[in-house]
Amino acid sequence: MFELMTLDVKTLHEIERKLIKALTNGKFTLNVLTQQTGLNIDQVRRGIEWLKYKNLINVNEKTIKFLSLGIEGIKAIEKDLPERILVNVLNSLGEVQSIPNLKLACKLSDDEFNAAISNAMLNRWISRIPNSGLSNTLIRTSQQTRESKEEIFLKKISLSSVSYDSLSDEEIKAYQSLRKRPNYIEKKETKNIEIELSQHGLGIVEEVNKQSETERTIDVMAPAPIIFAGRKNPLQDIIDEAREIFVGLGFQEIEGPLVQNSFWNFDALFTPQDHPAREMQDTFYIAKMQASRVADKKILNNVSNIHKKGWGYKWNINDIRRFVLRTHTTSVTIRYLADNKPTETKIFSVGRVFRNEKLTYKHLAEFYQVEGIVVGKNVTLRDLMGLQTEFYYKMGLKKIKFWPSFFPYTEPSLQSMVYHEKLGKWIELFGMGIFRPEVTIPIGIKNPVLAWGGGLERIALLKYELDDVRELYNNKLSWLRSVPKCQ
Repeated sequence: MFELMTLDVKTLHEIERKLIKALTNGKFTLNVLTQQTGLNIDQVRRGIEWLKYKNLINVNEKTIKFLSLGIEGIKAIEKDLPERILVNVLNSLGEVQSIPNLKLACKLSDDEFNAAISNAMLNRWISRIPNSGLSNTLIRTSQQTRESKEEIFLKKISLSSVSYDSLSDEEIKAYQSLRKRPNYIEKKETKNIEIELSQHGLGIVEEVNKQSETERTIDVMAPAPIIFAGRKNPLQDIIDEAREIFVGLGFQEIEGPLVQNSFWNFDALFTPQDHPAREMQDTFYIAKMQASRVADKKILNNVSNIHKKGWGYKWNINDIRRFVLRTHTTSVTIRYLADNKPTETKIFSVGRVFRNEKLTYKHLAEFYQVEGIVVGKNVTLRDLMGLQTEFYYKMGLKKIKFWPSFFPYTEPSLQSMVYHEKLGKWIELFGMGIFRPEVTIPIGIKNPVLAWGGGLERIALLKYELDDVRELYNNKLSWLRSVPKCQ
């Protein structure tokens, strides 16, 4: 909060000066201040915040309760209260009537009729005839049927809303009686704000009045507003960083469609047609769509023979035509190899993949995967481990180990693991290995192929020290704004 002794009146904004001059005449609401100063409402609000920060004004906020008619209250104004209807009907039929006859004539619901009798008795408009029997109780009118306090109060608030604080004692009793009846009275609260000069503000009025409209210095110590500039999502930063690292290591990026036929997603990668990963529980299939052309006939024959020889079953060509949301970007990689048949190359791809999995702190149904291959005559598994270690180091991940694993299309196969300090456990990241001959030979690749792939969300989880990968997609502004651009 500003101290008066540190305030230079010359630093006051023109809006602040106008408000101070207006407030010398007393306390005012926001709307009155807009009229007094000629400023718009947003300028007044802004100026009030500035003056409040400098301790030059007091802002008094008061909640005002207003009463108005509800649905049943409006109905009562048009057709009378149930007790008034009862008395009017009783007068028209005769002073003494049985309750069943009176109820029939009043045309009120059970609740309304019971309330009408109760309130009419409280008002001493009717009374019971003693010793008349339960089923045939008779009622007679009193001569005192002047307007009740409830009727008078309803008429008053039917003209305009009434402040609760302005009610008389009698009107408060009427309100308390009517509020017990559903939907007769509505109570709304509004906040009334009044602004007045504080003692500090009053102390600078004379100096403000002497100051010229154009005479103003710049307060270089004034706090600057916090600006949240638009920027990329932190996950996109991870994706861009992964791209930059692989390009820097001499790799070329390739792209492919999100929807693939089953042949390139599974069969070309030596995944048997009865593998659990191909079931609906693990894969999203595109309904009522099949590929008319899948691949070159020679490649189809080669893959068919490899499946028959390797897995010992009759390969069904109809299964390969089904479209799926790709479960990995390897479908893009294997198609690139089949089309280009390189003897040496280094390529990678980054894109979304889809798995029909239960969402957990480390699993998503849709996520980003980075994948790559190295083709060369003398490449080895050791080269692949070194490449992955270099990638993780450039990503800022230092605690790495490799674990033997199994994948249908690589042999040998490894799983990379990175330690998560916050979770206190090792997290699986990329799967990797050397493409099996059953994958490379049918598509005409003769040299060894090092391959790897994994989800980038898990790397983001590690780098941003999150304990749940789903937080990346929660769009929580407080977290998004707190992530530094430079790690």
